[in-house]
Amino acid sequence: MSDDPIEHRRLIVAGTGIAGLTAGIYAARANNDPLILEGDEPGGQLTLTTDVENYPGFSEGIGGPELITEMKAQATKFGAETKNGVVESVDDSDRPFRVKLTNGDVYTCDAFIAASGASARTLGIPGEDELMGYGLSTCATCDGAFFRGEDMLVVGGGDAAMEEANFLTKFADTVYIAHRREEFRAEDVWIDRVMEKVEDGEIEILRNTEVTELHGTPEEGIDQVTLVEHPDGHPTEKLEDPDTADEVEEYDFDVGAVFFAIGHTPNTDYLADTGVELDEAGYLKTAGGDGGGQTKTGVEGLFGAGDVVDFHYQQAVTAAGMGSKAAIDADEYLTELERAGELADTDIADADAEAATADD
Repeated sequence: MSDDPIEHRRLIVAGTGIAGLTAGIYAARANNDPLILEGDEPGGQLTLTTDVENYPGFSEGIGGPELITEMKAQATKFGAETKNGVVESVDDSDRPFRVKLTNGDVYTCDAFIAASGASARTLGIPGEDELMGYGLSTCATCDGAFFRGEDMLVVGGGDAAMEEANFLTKFADTVYIAHRREEFRAEDVWIDRVMEKVEDGEIEILRNTEVTELHGTPEEGIDQVTLVEHPDGHPTEKLEDPDTADEVEEYDFDVGAVFFAIGHTPNTDYLADTGVELDEAGYLKTAGGDGGGQTKTGVEGLFGAGDVVDFHYQQAVTAAGMGSKAAIDADEYLTELERAGELADTDIADADAEAATADD
């Protein structure tokens, strides 16, 4: 397949989650002809949420997939184009940017917004796929209120698990924390807060314990989980070892909701060979601060928005806000290029692409 670009766009947005689609809406209304690439998780994490009650404007709530569908329709109404495609790499060594997809297609663009999100880590256990969004969640702030009065189980031992367990005590009868080791990895301040809740009887800790299966149905939700426990920790590893399998205690445990709090993986691999700066966990670093240009990265013309940047809040509404900022920052950048006469010649780029297609 030829490496010649098949099309040039003023702006390409990677990701069709809340951040990417909001950026697309703003960019399209600014006549920046955005191409929004869906990636391998179209719609982002919101498509895993059956009901969204904390996104402004929907007094009765709205389904996550429905919200994404409506936002996509809004973006295309104003002239954005969405396309299935996973970005493999972005070449920032010259201008315009060269954006290569995993299927071999190459696009060029004058500006690029990375809104490719972060994928919640899961356990890969039986029942996980069927019950995601039906009692299983990766966001306590998003979904905790749906299970008011239930016993809830949080899986994890870091800051996120402690924070989510603490938050869920607002709604739960009892919150259980299952951690595969004896000691937590969370900061002391979070451990202290959880221990206060333990003393009050609101939280119970299941140390050296792991979840191996979820039980329930999409119609009725989760009613039980299977847990394994070993006094030395990492019980699933012990269960797989014939020498220690008999030492592992396995039992079913009644809960009405499960929250995985074992971290997220930012989708930034395709930016590895660019000049952008990533933190130790792989999140994209942006300028931040006050005033304009908050979504700028270390590469001029490349902007970041949503969960690919935000490792703390990770809410739909904060992603939308960052998406709008990125589109506005990109528009200001493109306007300056246009004034300087430095925008790529779209007609020439398209003609070259047509010639390459004809040669193939």
